[in-house]
Formats: sequence, structure tokens, C-alpha cells
Amino acid sequence: MNRKGKTLLVLALVGVVGMAFRVSWNALRDIANAVGADERAATLYPFVVDGLMALALVATLVLVGDDRRFALRVLGTYTVASLVLNYVHGLVPELHDQTVAWGRLADWDLANWVLVLLATSLPVGSIYFGSDLVAKVLHHRPAPIAPPIANAEESTEIPVKRSTADLPVSAPAPVALNASALPRPVPVGFVKSALPHKPIGRTPNARERLLKSAGLPIDPPAPTRPRPVAAESTRPRRATGRVPDAARSARPKRTPEQLLDEARTVTATWPVGKLTAEGIRLALHTSPKNARTLRETLRAERAAVTP
Repeated sequence: MNRKGKTLLVLALVGVVGMAFRVSWNALRDIANAVGADERAATLYPFVVDGLMALALVATLVLVGDDRRFALRVLGTYTVASLVLNYVHGLVPELHDQTVAWGRLADWDLANWVLVLLATSLPVGSIYFGSDLVAKVLHHRPAPIAPPIANAEESTEIPVKRSTADLPVSAPAPVALNASALPRPVPVGFVKSALPHKPIGRTPNARERLLKSAGLPIDPPAPTRPRPVAAESTRPRRATGRVPDAARSARPKRTPEQLLDEARTVTATWPVGKLTAEGIRLALHTSPKNARTLRETLRAERAAVTP
């Protein structure tokens, strides 16, 4: 249903409820006059009963759980009470002309007592139940809405295992076991040992005494493997000191003048564009710092020589 149709439906519902309230308002006003309410109180009395019904109906649409069931009970109780009072108004014609005796809604005393108690207790119940419903609605926290599933269609699919006939490759045939090739089970009991021996140097335990009394040989104890022990080196550790001469580089340390003379010799045929720090470092096997110093010196010398 579109928005326009919903609006028309709500307006029609409001109209029907308004007309029904007008009919019930007439009966409840006369009932209020009969139980001692003045003219203004009798005019407001229908709002106390039917108005709480509307409030309870709204609360049932908002609340959940036990609070919603409580609102439904209030709605049902006040609906039955309004129905009973409208029914009494239809049975007693004197209520229409306000000629009935004050506080007299039925000829039978017990019925009259129950009806007067019902009519006078509804305003007090409206105060209590109405306040409780409003508090429950104001303190109600709606449950968070779960985000939509991105692949809803895929998530609803139930994986089904394919049968053997649907598989692209047939399953291998079961392997038949040869029962005759299986080893025979060993019976539980005492097994004679192939190497009988007599324990030496220790006291026989209960099992050995039982075997000995039965005339059976006693199994030898399992040999105990020696635990490995780390070998201790008798060679003394040498104290660390200076690097020996054999481990040092054979190239002697060159002075800056020697590096410059060697650089002049190596780069004599190099063009100016090839005089780079990396090239000089690789050619002379020196440090990057010395290579940069030699580069600047050689370039300065060539710039001074060039007219």
C-alpha cells in the first residue's frame, strides 16, 4: 500500500473511533452523574475511561515482553468496564433523563454495589495505570536493528554433499583385506622367555616369585642405557688480545699524498665526467670520504690547468 492509501486508512480509522467515542461518551456521562459527579466532572469522565483505552493501545504497539502484556491487560480491563457501563446505561432508562436515584444503578443491592464500585474506581485506576504505562513507554529502549546481510541470497543456501554418482571421478573400489595375512592375536598370560636367566645381586619381587613357583623362567630386566655426559675439554682457552699480523691486511696504510699521487696516475686518462667518488673509490680501494676528497682535488687541478 502506498503512502496515500495508508493516510486514507488512518483517517477513516480516526473517524470511526471518534464516532464510537461520541456514542460511549453519552452513556458514561450519564453513569458519572448517577454516581455523584457534577456536570463538569461527568463531561470529563468518558475521557478517563475511553482515553486510557487509547493510551494502552498505543503502549502495546511500542512495548515488548512483559510490559506489552501488562498494557494488553489494562486495555482489556478498561474495554470490559466501558462495555459493562454502556450496557447498564441501556438497561436503565431513567439514566437517560437523570431521574434515577443518586447512587442507584440497579435494583439488586449486590449488583448496584458492584456497579457503583466499578464506576467510581475507574478514575483512580486511570491515574495509576496511565502513569505506569507512560513511564514504561518513556523508559523503553528499542532493540538495535541488525545491518542487512550483503549476500543474503548466498547465505541462505544450504550446502549439500554431492552423491557418488554426481562426482566427476568415480570413487576407488574398496580394498579387500586378506584375513589369512593378518597376524594372530597373542593370548594374554605368561609368555615363556627365550633367554632364561637368574637375577643376580637383587631381591626377587612378587612377580619373579610367582614365576619361580610356577616353574616358568624369569625375563631379564631391560638394559639401562647410560646417560650421555658432555665431554670436558682439557685444552685451555686462549685469552683474546690484539689481532695477529697474519690476519691483518697486507696493503700498508697510505698517506693522503700517496693517495693523491696514485689517483693522478690512475685517472690521468679519465675525462672530467668520469671523475666520480664511486669510481675513484673502486679504483683505489679507499674509503668514501677519501674518494670524495680526491675527486674535488682532481677536479680543481683540471679546472686550473684548462684555460
